[in-house]
Amino acid sequence: MKSKEKFILITLGEELLLGLTRNGHLTYVGEQLRRRGVTLHSNLTISDEGPEIEEQFKYCWEKGDVVITTGGLGPTVDDRTKETIGKVLGDELILDQEILDTIQKRFKAIGRKMTDNNKKQAYRPSSAEVLENPNGTAPGLWMEKEGKILAMLPGPPSELQPMFEYEVLPRLEQRGLIRESEDFIQLRTIGIGESALEIELQPLFEEYEDLDVAYCAHQGQVDLRITFSNATDRDDELLELANRCKERLGPGFLSFGHDSLVKIVSDKLAEIGGTLAIAEHRTGGYLASELKKISSSSDCFLGGIVVSNSITYSGILNVGAELIQQHSLASSKIAETMAKRVATNFGADYGLAVTDFSIFDEGDSRGGVYVGLHSPRETTATRVVTKNAVLALNSRVLNASFDLLRRNLIAELSSKTSTSSS
Repeated sequence: MKSKEKFILITLGEELLLGLTRNGHLTYVGEQLRRRGVTLHSNLTISDEGPEIEEQFKYCWEKGDVVITTGGLGPTVDDRTKETIGKVLGDELILDQEILDTIQKRFKAIGRKMTDNNKKQAYRPSSAEVLENPNGTAPGLWMEKEGKILAMLPGPPSELQPMFEYEVLPRLEQRGLIRESEDFIQLRTIGIGESALEIELQPLFEEYEDLDVAYCAHQGQVDLRITFSNATDRDDELLELANRCKERLGPGFLSFGHDSLVKIVSDKLAEIGGTLAIAEHRTGGYLASELKKISSSSDCFLGGIVVSNSITYSGILNVGAELIQQHSLASSKIAETMAKRVATNFGADYGLAVTDFSIFDEGDSRGGVYVGLHSPRETTATRVVTKNAVLALNSRVLNASFDLLRRNLIAELSSKTSTSSS
């Protein structure tokens, strides 16, 4: 199913327009809808001012079939979304005692006194249905009017995202506006550029006249989505093509679906019962932070160390001054030593390490770091190069580091499988 209805997203907030906060709502909502066969028609980012909300909402309500708003449902004077939209739609705001009771209970549960302005959040347009918000005081609102649908959601991502997933999507699905599942297959790839990926897979794609292909490049990764223009009852055929792509890509294939590289590595560590420790210089704990976000990492990730100069290298990782002087802080030898020492310090099976940043080619302004890996199989290092200094370094290093570990884990799993079958 490909929905013909126009879905429009309105994101409200001065902080978005001032660049103080990135528009993560567009990324999240757009991705969630695309997974269900819908592409957002448009997104408008507007201020919190009443006249601006009124003007832009009227335009979107006229043009769209499903309008989603984010922000402006809180207790302060600059939260004007529901008041302004209610006025546009001719809906009087009424006090909902059930909402008020819920807000009062929430404040009591966290041991805080509810201020008078929080009562503002208990008002709703008379024809609106309440969307439960278990993570905050501002409920979402759902309205169906004039043959159209309006969903008003709070701004904080921790409140918006669960509400969108558990309240909004089920309602859209019930009304036949979105699919129950994705109408495409996503292949995640790593270590191969977007152009090279297209050339590699084009011979397979040319076998189909009605195949839609979309690429999305990241730092060191490329996502590939394939679907048929007429996707009805062709899931098996699409899966067969996806598996052929996987075989053709070999180690460059990362996964089907949406799991991140970090989660994939965490799951593989859990599969073999392996443990990991991380030492970081230039990335300053970024790798460890991203790994800790994955719930499955709690048993496999033993800890991390952030070092900043030769003194901390020597004191924490026992990397001697003589070795540093001989090779410099950004070298393959230091990366290998860091990886081995951090694994030893934490008693881990695997160690990852990131060195300091260095300019590799003065004339070309290229620089980067070395990434080290220690495993039961080997201790090795690779160079991660980036241009324009360090603007995208963290993401590039994370992908290079965890891919180096991933390939080692694949070899380890393959070795165990061969041993058990022989």
